[in-house]
Amino acid sequence: MRGLLLDRDGVINVDHGYVHRIDRFDFTPGIFELVRLAQDLGLRIAVVTNQAGIARGYYDEAQFLELTRWMEARFAAAGVALAGVHWCPYHLEGKGDYVRDSFWRKPNPGMLLEAAARHGLDLARSIMVGDQPTDMTAAARAGVGRRVLLTHGRDTVLAPDADTRVGTLPELAERLPGLLP
Repeated sequence: MRGLLLDRDGVINVDHGYVHRIDRFDFTPGIFELVRLAQDLGLRIAVVTNQAGIARGYYDEAQFLELTRWMEARFAAAGVALAGVHWCPYHLEGKGDYVRDSFWRKPNPGMLLEAAARHGLDLARSIMVGDQPTDMTAAARAGVGRRVLLTHGRDTVLAPDADTRVGTLPELAERLPGLLP
């Protein structure tokens, strides 16, 4: 099965910095159209997101999970079934048990490999969409066939592991059928 792997902050929602409350969660323009198209093309959709705010003590796992349930309900209301949300709370700059280098934290491939195993994804035939170089590196390390960097119009973002760059999600939706590996 092909998959569409999405970073959260900066792809699904506008990255306001450590977003963990519903009142700060603004969906990125074009996200619902993109995922509906991907679903119509037969892609299974999964989210892979670093959540260093947990390690840094800005919010806790319960707050993250509450927001995640709300986000999943918004996707369901838009007619989109998310296969899963995979997240990593660890960071080297943090507190307590969350301070560690983790195989699951992007740029490492752990979350993507977990998503593939849990949802039956053929990563070589899948697409990763992220807005950071670490997203692209994780996808390359996991063997994802197409790595799309969402630039939001910033042409200065260096991401050598990206093989495609788009400025907006509507642009990606327009190009998606031709990008399928």
